[in-house]
Order: sequence, then structure tokens, then C-alpha cells
Amino acid sequence: MRHSNIATEASLSTRASQWWAGIPFITGLLVALCSSVYVVELFLGFDAFYQVCLLPYQVVTKFQVYRLYTSVVFHASIFHVVFNMLALVPIGSALERIMGSVRFLHVIFLLATGNGIIHIGLAYLAAHNPFYVYTDLSVECGIGFSGVIFALIVIETSLSGTQTRSIFGFFTVPAKLYPWALLFLFQLLMPSVSLLGHLSGILSGFAYTFGWFNMFLLAPSSYSAVENCGALNFCIRRPSFIVGGSAIPTSTLPSVSSPSGASQSLRGVWSGLQNMIPRRETISARETTDERFPGTGRTLGSVSGAPPGQRSTESRGNRVELQSRLLSRDPAESETQPPRTSPPADRQGGFHQMSTSPPSNYPVPQQTGTDESAIQNLVAMGFDKTKAAHALSAAKGDISLAVEFLSAEVTASYA
Repeated sequence: MRHSNIATEASLSTRASQWWAGIPFITGLLVALCSSVYVVELFLGFDAFYQVCLLPYQVVTKFQVYRLYTSVVFHASIFHVVFNMLALVPIGSALERIMGSVRFLHVIFLLATGNGIIHIGLAYLAAHNPFYVYTDLSVECGIGFSGVIFALIVIETSLSGTQTRSIFGFFTVPAKLYPWALLFLFQLLMPSVSLLGHLSGILSGFAYTFGWFNMFLLAPSSYSAVENCGALNFCIRRPSFIVGGSAIPTSTLPSVSSPSGASQSLRGVWSGLQNMIPRRETISARETTDERFPGTGRTLGSVSGAPPGQRSTESRGNRVELQSRLLSRDPAESETQPPRTSPPADRQGGFHQMSTSPPSNYPVPQQTGTDESAIQNLVAMGFDKTKAAHALSAAKGDISLAVEFLSAEVTASYA
């Protein structure tokens, strides 16, 4: 009997459906919209792109603002739309999972608007500058989603944290130069593409990452209110709809402060006008607490309830007394244990690996209840169980002081 491999023998339609199912909701919606518009173009024989393209002269003189958005969804050829959509899927999917579907859609709208405004501004700057007048850009017709894609590339690169990026697998460039390298490469290989449209996308992407769009962003509570809207249940219930996004990367995204009180609504866009300085969301202390180390922490060497002047004196005296009790051992023990002349070579997770077998003449105090739990916490930090028990006993059950004494002993053994 022949064993079939489902992964390799799946039909093309099955693979396509699986690929499509893995695309988040808004990214898939954009792909479907641009593809559908191009199919309609083919059936209607529409090729009058000058009516829908981004034409700076028409936008300024006749106030045809709709061109900022119609130019994004129209494409000139099958190669144009396929290439743009294949580039949109991986970048858009990654950013939508980070931002959430609602915020990602809002950011796409802001980037499309910013691209158009920057495009028009650069075109008229080239046509009315006192050094070299170049009027062709003001009557240049631009269409395609590639300007927004370049903006998304800038945002994704800033969030990835990588130092280098690969250019189609041929060579690598520094991450901060990656969008500019793509701009140069596309212009070199395809001179007919819109240099101004791609450049505008890069500039709007940097404007977003620098927080210059903060006045137009909504507060996190406003995005949550939209996600909880009953009218959007049909979309939100879909498995591909991303609610909230990823918590950790989102903390590095530009945002505005949440409005307080009963005003937690879409008025966050107006409160953003009062906050022109870029801000970034921060992760709360509860989210950053490591479950391996429960309990409340305090500054080492501090004594709660003592005056500031007396606190340092008492702390120093207690530390010296307790540390002397911890480090004082039977003289016979020092004779049976050879001195360590070099630090251990193996380390794991930032903690030194120490022997877990205590010497025969090293008494182990009996700890029960809360002390046993504290000893397990110290062992989880990488300290020896026997030494942890002695340190906890010398510190009278204070885990913070026990950690300090154990760290001081390890440091002294390496000195």
C-alpha cells in the first residue's frame, strides 16, 4: 500500500484556500478589493486612469480629493496588481496581527491620506521652487497600492528590531536603509514606476513611526469600543479578524493617552490634538511581573519605616551582621573544601551553575511552610538549595536580603 503525503499531494485549490485562510481580515479585504477592481476594469474595458489617478494639478485646482483614495485601489496591469498584492500579504498580515484589525484599517487610511498630501506637496515644491522649476510632477498620473506598501515597509522595519534586511536574498543592507535600497532598486529596474509615489510612501511611513500622526490616532479604548460595536459582529466573529493585536510589539507603536471618565469614546481623536509630542504605550507593571518570582520587591539595603538618615546606618549594620553570620563557617569545612581559583565555565539563563551537592559537614536547617516556598524561589533563580536555606535563615526569612547575600558570596568567590 502506498503511503500518501497529504502536504505534498494536496491540490492547488486546497493550498490556495489554506493560504487565504491564514490572511488576517483587513489584509484579505484589501487584496480582494484591489483584485476585484482590476477584474471590473477588464470586463468594462476601463483604461481612463486619468479620471481616478492621483493627479496633483486636479486635486489642487478642482479639489478632487477622492483621487487620494481611488488611485490606491486601481492598477494598470495584471503584473502591477499581482506584484503589489503579493507584497502586501506578508507585510500587512504581520502588522495587522500586531495592531489589530481595527487599528490597522485606520492606519491604512491615514497612510493613504498622508501619501497623497506628501505627493502633492513635493510636486508643487518642484514646480514652484526658486532654484529649478520642474512642472512635470504636478501633471504626473500615479495609481497603485505600492505607495502604501512602502509606508508599511518602513513601519514593519522599525518594529522588527533587526539590524540588517535582505534584498530578495541577494544581499543585505542595514535595516534603516532598507526602504531606500528598495526605492533605488525598483527605480533602477523599472524606470516607469512612480518615484514620487514611492518616496511619498517612505516619508509618510517615517512620519507615522516618529509620532507625527498622533493627533489623528484614536485612544486604545476607542479601538476597543469599535471592536465591541454590535454592528460589526459579522466581521468580528470571523476567525481572521484580529481583536486587540499583540500586546508586546504594540507597546512600541505611536498612540495617544486613554481618555478618562465617561468620555472613553471616539473623542480620542480630539484629545490627540492636545498631545503633539509623540508618546508610546507602556506595558503595565502587572504584565511585566515574572511569574517565577512572586511577591513584592524593594530596594536592596532599605529598611521600611526608618527615617532616611537612620535607614542607611541601620541597613549597613544589619547587612554586615547578617552577612557575617552567613559567611561564618566551621574552620574544618574550609580545610575539606579546596579554594576555587577560577569561575565555572557553564552558565545558563544569566545565572551561574553551582554544585547542588552540599558537603557532609554542612548542616542543612529544616524549613517548612513559607520558608520551603521561599527556598524553591531561590533555587529557581539559580542558587544552590543548601546555600539558599542558610541565606534565608540568616536573613530571617527576607528573600531580598537572602538574594543579596547569595549574590555577594558568588561575587566574592570569583574575585
